[in-house]
Amino acid sequence: MGGFGWGFPRTRTVIVPTPVPTRGYGGGGGGNGGEPSPPQRDNGNGGLTVVMVVAVFLLIFGLLWAVSGGGGSSVAPSTVAREPLPAGAVRETGWYTDELGWILDEKDLLAGMKEFYQKTGIQPYLYLTPSINGSVSPSPQELGEYAEELYDRLFTDEAHFLLVFQESGDSGYTAGYTAGSQTKQVMDDEAVGILRDYLDRYYYTSGLTDEEYFSKVFADTAERIMTVTKSPWPVVAGLFVLLLLGAGGYLWWSKAKEKRAQELKAAQDLLEKPLETFGDTEAERLAAKYQQEAAESRTTNKKE
Repeated sequence: MGGFGWGFPRTRTVIVPTPVPTRGYGGGGGGNGGEPSPPQRDNGNGGLTVVMVVAVFLLIFGLLWAVSGGGGSSVAPSTVAREPLPAGAVRETGWYTDELGWILDEKDLLAGMKEFYQKTGIQPYLYLTPSINGSVSPSPQELGEYAEELYDRLFTDEAHFLLVFQESGDSGYTAGYTAGSQTKQVMDDEAVGILRDYLDRYYYTSGLTDEEYFSKVFADTAERIMTVTKSPWPVVAGLFVLLLLGAGGYLWWSKAKEKRAQELKAAQDLLEKPLETFGDTEAERLAAKYQQEAAESRTTNKKE
């Protein structure tokens, strides 16, 4: 079986380390003469606000993850439980042919390809070429026929996966494959589609060398196709419950804080009340009564 695809040329970048600026302190200052501002008191609202913001962010992220199919918006989920080919199915060969001169660090390339082999039981083979039978813009039929011819020329088993990658200058790239008949239990249409998705996804990722690009494509493809992609909805539901609990806890904390503030204010008002305002109400009533009776008695004596 085989297939093909097209794409646009990838921009190859050179990573230049950038020195991290040293943090320092300057002399002098304006305004108040450079005096540092007094630290602001933390009243506890900041921490809870951060927690709520993080919870909302996680919920939104979970929803986006669910809509995208889980883990990577450009890569299809794996829905089939697959078993690797039995040991001995492959007559081991080399790993790649590089007619483009891209592979400078073989170790980086083979790391991902060997991981693919270990997890699937299928040995991958990468064929990099600037043209297909002299054409820099081959047709799908030409690419498919070329891959089939290469497979028969390179292998003597039906357990290899041959990826042909053709690129020439700014004309774009084509990618096709031919897989041995034994590989169909692993490299079915869904699995091949996932590999194609990773080819497209990482092709425009800056910071990857050519070796790292192909290595990552094979490694991530193997990781994904050999496990069934879990549904993200339980995670989203869990995040939603956490958000509700967080909101409930925040409301309870706010009410408790408000009640405590009222109690503290009442206690403060009581402490600030003048001592002469305190007294026994009954004693004050009796004192007023006696004063009134004494005044009335003096008035009676004067009349007599």
